[in-house]
Amino acid sequence: MQVPLQFEFQNDQTFASFFPGNNAEIVTQLQALAENGQEQQIFIWGDAGSGKSHLLQACCQQAKLAGKDPFYMAFDADHLPAPTLLDGLEDLELVCFDNMQALAGHLDWEHALFAFYNTHRQNNHKLLLAADCPPKFLGFDLPDLKTRMAWGLTLKIQPLRDDQLIEALTYKAHFLGFDIPPAVGRFLLNHYVHDLAALWLLLEKIDRATLAAQRKLTIPFLKQILAEET
Repeated sequence: MQVPLQFEFQNDQTFASFFPGNNAEIVTQLQALAENGQEQQIFIWGDAGSGKSHLLQACCQQAKLAGKDPFYMAFDADHLPAPTLLDGLEDLELVCFDNMQALAGHLDWEHALFAFYNTHRQNNHKLLLAADCPPKFLGFDLPDLKTRMAWGLTLKIQPLRDDQLIEALTYKAHFLGFDIPPAVGRFLLNHYVHDLAALWLLLEKIDRATLAAQRKLTIPFLKQILAEET
């Protein structure tokens, strides 16, 4: 057996740091998957910035706490590794693959993934998949592979409503260790609500900036931080 590549845990991406909004049921299902629940496979999909990668990382960390040896991989269509990455993964109790849409059209990967999938499932191990669309819209050339992606639960991450965005900002900022006044939150959303992925990354920069400057977050200070982004 080839030893799979290790991946880096994102320590801040846990279930506790995820603002669920209308996705409490997804969190419950993934927590059960991590702790050997009844489901063998779950496929989640949603827009960029909706929290797919966060949830996959959280599931891995929960599995680790439960004494399992999980694996996470986020695919990038422009920088795909060799399909031999999959060698040995069939023996792991939980495998999480992110950005499944990036594999579409890469036949070497599709064939390798099909073989991995069958063996991993026969071993009765857990599989968590994520993409930007439901399985039936994945552009795989192998019809049987697309069919297998639809086995198990398929769950859509519901986007946050406008009234939930301030709650999410406050929740995530509090988890990072700083406060966002309502006026500052509204200002931030007016500039970044169109790009949630960038918004969550910006929160980490705000956290570092407030800590380094030992300042509370105000609109003038936020403008200063945003100016450094451009």
